[in-house]
Amino acid sequence: MGVDPIQYVVDAWGVGAIDPIVVVDYDPEWPALFAALKDRAASALGTLAVRIEHVGSTAVPGLAAKPIIDVDALLRSGNDLPAAIAALEGIGYHHEGDLGIPGREAFRWPAGEPRHHLYVCMPGSEEFRRHVAFRDCLRSHPDLRLAYAELKRRLAVRHREDRDAYTEAKTAFIQGVLRQACGDGRPT
Repeated sequence: MGVDPIQYVVDAWGVGAIDPIVVVDYDPEWPALFAALKDRAASALGTLAVRIEHVGSTAVPGLAAKPIIDVDALLRSGNDLPAAIAALEGIGYHHEGDLGIPGREAFRWPAGEPRHHLYVCMPGSEEFRRHVAFRDCLRSHPDLRLAYAELKRRLAVRHREDRDAYTEAKTAFIQGVLRQACGDGRPT
């Protein structure tokens, strides 16, 4: 499996020291890493989660990506959030709140595990819907996958140490894909 050549350094307070953006070629081991992460989260969440999806660029075969697995877990009920937080904290995750995105709760990965993003989404979450729709669209449109890979590589060089600028610079492409090629991001 490919390894991120630049490790994220976190001090005792959880503050990252250096965290440059690195986009690498697709690694065929990413689905297996997701499967292991999914199994662990599913065991902790049990029936609280109705779906656990591999989203983000590492979920699209052939797509260059930052080597960080994105996992979205969709809750059965919004009332289950406190139990989901407790279950995930019980296996080492740290709840970080919604980070400004309503309907989606972020969790920092446990110490000693590969770096990944775990999000718990409420039923009807627009963000969950968008993540799955964008992934599925890139999986089925090689031309868009190639264009997105090229954009990400350019932006990773331009915004190497500015994650916010990197993310913002991808937004128009993502919105355009969801709007034009794949509908509005809602399941059909």
